[in-house]
Amino acid sequence: MSATSDDDSQQNFVLAFLLGLIALVILFVIGIVLYFKSHNAAVPAQPVAATAPATTVAVVTETVTVVIPDGASIRVAGGVVNFYFATASADIAPGAAEALAIVLKGVEGGKKALVSGFHDTTGDPALNDELAKKRAQMVRDVLVGLGCPVDKVQMERPAVTTGSGNNAEARRVEVKLID
Repeated sequence: MSATSDDDSQQNFVLAFLLGLIALVILFVIGIVLYFKSHNAAVPAQPVAATAPATTVAVVTETVTVVIPDGASIRVAGGVVNFYFATASADIAPGAAEALAIVLKGVEGGKKALVSGFHDTTGDPALNDELAKKRAQMVRDVLVGLGCPVDKVQMERPAVTTGSGNNAEARRVEVKLID
């Protein structure tokens, strides 16, 4: 008889342990939900305007250079924004909005943005041309995403698409203002 009572007490212990564990998990989940509800309620919801007026993101008045380790960078000099790209990449370096602020300001003043893509001389020329085009389209999309009207952005394939200088400087997209 003692064997069956030992089995019953072990089963009761395991059952009590599992029920206690389930209760702890449920209380933990309820605690997390209540915590996030109380913290989200403290931040009032911001109304979203259906037609938000165009605002200036930033005003760039000097040369700005942003460089990240993989080779992508942005440089603003003399009113021209140059986006440099890593080899075989169309990823834009962080800071595009700040760098394009000068272009957005010019477009607001009635000018157009001219976007041109260049590439280096290494690799297959046809693939390089396609990558330069993809990079230029990416920069155009960022510019339009920042509020620049599509009809104010002009894409132009340069007569010579291979950039001058070293390969890192040749892999670029130029954005400048035109009348």
